[in-house]
Amino acid sequence: MASVVKKRVVNKVATKKAATKVTTKLATKVATKPAAKGVVAKSSAKPMSAPQKAAAANPVRKPAVRKIKDGQEMTDEDILRAPEKDYMNDAQRAFFRQKLLELRAQLLNNADDTGQHLRENEVTTDPSDRATLEEEYTLELRTRDRERKLLKKVEKSIKQIDDGTYGFCEETGEPIGVARLLARPTATLSLEAQERRERVQKLYGD
Repeated sequence: MASVVKKRVVNKVATKKAATKVTTKLATKVATKPAAKGVVAKSSAKPMSAPQKAAAANPVRKPAVRKIKDGQEMTDEDILRAPEKDYMNDAQRAFFRQKLLELRAQLLNNADDTGQHLRENEVTTDPSDRATLEEEYTLELRTRDRERKLLKKVEKSIKQIDDGTYGFCEETGEPIGVARLLARPTATLSLEAQERRERVQKLYGD
């Protein structure tokens, strides 16, 4: 009877050792087996919060800074973004000089067109048509007269660029500002000085 019990105990221990050995082999195989396609392995990392997920999905991008190289043309946006220490440096003076030269070319071209138009000497026998033509000529000549005065200011501004005084108020010596010069390249007064002069003219006349 004792031998039978002893035999059963030995068999039970052998069976238990075999099961443990099989389990160890299966665990090793599963650990080294690559994950199947479409199956995402579980991560032990902590789940991200909603703000962290939003930040990861939409990373903050720094605004691009456009560097102006030597010889590269500037744009109106470049002029407006430029720091105060760069006011009326060589690049800005070249920018406004080009803008003034283009304005001068346009004014001269308009004057040539007007001269050619007047030389055509359109003849009409209808009094109403003749009156209409004369009115058109008068308006055109008035426009050209204003542009002639503007042309003088353009020439003066180009000379100021050459002598280094362009962009500074004639009365106070303070910077006129690139925003005002972009809107009015021939400006010789700061906005405050211009407003002050207009108030004086309104009170006392020219």
